[in-house]
Amino acid sequence: MVIVFTDRRQARRPLPEVIAAAVDGGARLVVLREKDLPGDERAALAAQLHPLLARVGGRLLLAGREAGWAGPAGYARADGQHLAAADAWPATPPGLIGRSCHDAGELAGAAAEGCSYATVSPVFPSTSKPGYGPPLGLGKLRELCAGAGLPVYALGGVESGERAEACRHAGAAGVAVMGAVMRADDPAAVVKELMP
Repeated sequence: MVIVFTDRRQARRPLPEVIAAAVDGGARLVVLREKDLPGDERAALAAQLHPLLARVGGRLLLAGREAGWAGPAGYARADGQHLAAADAWPATPPGLIGRSCHDAGELAGAAAEGCSYATVSPVFPSTSKPGYGPPLGLGKLRELCAGAGLPVYALGGVESGERAEACRHAGAAGVAVMGAVMRADDPAAVVKELMP
């Protein structure tokens, strides 16, 4: 599976068009970031994106823990939530919840609190977040996946089918991507290339 994280600032077209193309390419899980937008604008964007995924049995998750947009009104437009490593566990968690992790301790915490999945990053040098941290590499990804206790999706610099396959071979359940899809002339083709 390929998880697509949004970033409208990197997108070459309006975000709903990019996500529609990614869904056409096979994406079935999209995490709406855009945490800089006011709650009502994020909710409106979620309302535009959710039907694109719902029509193919896909799911839209909201990133962050801000109650103003990830509460009951937000969940009406989404299927779950994706938390940053430092985000507090929500008082009323949705049925599908993921967390960004960067090491074994964070992965263990995500598994213990009942996350549905975790992303691990950065696996490779990231174009979207340069200088975010030293890349973990495939060896460390393999080690983290082996002891994770929940599905792990490799994130960070996964911009080719070869890298995506290497991540799956290292034990990842799939890959997560942001920039490669957002910046693509053909987001559908990028998602197809990253699929197993």
